Amino acid sequence: MLKKTFLRSLKNTGLTIALLMSASAAIAQSRLPVTTLNAGIHLIRAEVAATEADRQVGLMNRTQMGLNEGMIFDFQAPAMVCMWMKNTLVPLSVAFMDADGTIVNIEDMQPQSLESHCAKKNVRYALEMRQGWFKSKGIKAGSKIEGVPLGGKS
Repeated sequence: MLKKTFLRSLKNTGLTIALLMSASAAIAQSRLPVTTLNAGIHLIRAEVAATEADRQVGLMNRTQMGLNEGMIFDFQAPAMVCMWMKNTLVPLSVAFMDADGTIVNIEDMQPQSLESHCAKKNVRYALEMRQGWFKSKGIKAGSKIEGVPLGGKS
């Protein structure tokens, strides 16, 4: 009986340590201000990359992302923008959005690729999520992401 209790306690301790390590890794990787966006009923926890330096680094060297976590790139004004995946380890989908959050187009991007993925017209924002996130939620060009413009949140 004592052996079973000890082993169960050890197992629970291992799970607790694993959860704490996972949470601390996510916190350590999060360096930017965070905002909450909505895609219909879906909440998105998005880091905000609003400066040139933050946009250049983006999600580089991240080893994991939460299921509803992403990064929104605020280009400050409508522009023709392209994204790439240099030093980005997690496969992503990017939604290019106009100033009111309407999605112009969505592109899937492969890790560590230098291939450019571009907006089909001038956009103010790009929202990167885990690859397939938009498709799995039925979100496509013409859908709207609520919570933009970011205003004082960036």
